[in-house]
Order: sequence, then C-alpha cells, then structure tokens
Amino acid sequence: MSSCSSRALTLLSSVFGACGLLLVGIAVSTDYWLYMEEGVVLPQNQSTEVRMALHAGLWRVCFFAGREKGRCVASEYFLEPEINLVTENTENILKTVRTATPFPMVSLFLVFTAFVISNVGHIRPQRTLLAFVSGIFFILSGLSLVVGLVLYISSINDEVMNRPSGSEQYFQYRYGWSFAFAASSFLLKEGAGVMSVYLFTLCPPRPV
Repeated sequence: MSSCSSRALTLLSSVFGACGLLLVGIAVSTDYWLYMEEGVVLPQNQSTEVRMALHAGLWRVCFFAGREKGRCVASEYFLEPEINLVTENTENILKTVRTATPFPMVSLFLVFTAFVISNVGHIRPQRTLLAFVSGIFFILSGLSLVVGLVLYISSINDEVMNRPSGSEQYFQYRYGWSFAFAASSFLLKEGAGVMSVYLFTLCPPRPV
C-alpha cells in the first residue's frame, strides 16, 4: 500500500467517519441511554412490584411504568415536586449523569468537523495534509466521547453502591441502545482517525 491512490483505504475511512458521525448523532438525540426500574419485593411470594420505570437520555427522561407512565420531561426539570420518584437514589443518578453530557456534544462537533475536512481532502487529494488534520479530529472526537462514557458509567456505579441494602426494595438498571450506539461510534471514529493519519503517511505533502 505504498501508492497514493489507495482508494480502498480512503473509502473505508470515509465510511467509518460517516457511520461514527451518524451513530453519535443518534445517540446524543435519543432517550435510551439508561433504563431504570424501582419497586418493592412482596414478602408473600418474594415477587417484585414495579412502582416506577423510566428510560433516560442526555436531555429527557420518559416514564413507561408507574404513576408517571407516558410522561416525558426535560432532564433539567426532573426534580419538579410533582414528579414521583420512588427513592432519592434514582433522583441522584439522573442528576449526576448530567456531568457527562458536555463530552458527547463536544465529540459530535469534532467528528462533524473531521468528516467535513476528510471529504474536502478526498475531493482535492493534492491537499494530503487535510487527511492528517481530519485524522487528529477523529481521534480527539473519540477520546472526548470515551471520557463522557466513563464519567456516565462511574456516576451510575457510585450512586448504585450508595443505595440502601434493604431487602424490601427492588432496583434494576441497564444501558440502552443509545449508549451502545455511542460506544460503537467511539470505535468507528478511532478507526477513521487511524486510517486518515495512515493515508497521510502514505502520501506526504509534496514540496512546493
């Protein structure tokens, strides 16, 4: 692959970049990062009764079981007095995960910039420096996103560990497909970044 006409690698980096941009865009704009259920354990038969269930994104919380079923509220307003949450821990989880929100947004901006630069570089292949610049932006975008994901996970884990261990309380959580899209986007963006930088090494700028 010493030729500067490595079309396969160029096409692959573009596809990875486009898919990474699409996935992180969907992840940021949807409300399925986290599912949570709360309830009580019935002493008669040790079954569980769900009192509240929700799915949450970076901007909105939607309830699909319990007294608030069918209601969606913006995440910054979930502490309204009329919102019925079973325990304070759920409230705290929804509050602490907001600290991770800026990182996916920065990642989205960086990957969009990288995608534009990358395509300009492909259209005008004589400007091989653009491949290097777009690769750096792709890599920075992935790093920003992974920092956000780590903060998101650690915020949830910290609150879960602080929950009371009463046997009468039922709590369950899992990550949703929006979170999976964001994680997949990280891999795609890093791949696009590495390939773009490698393209630059194959085709260094020609001296004027």
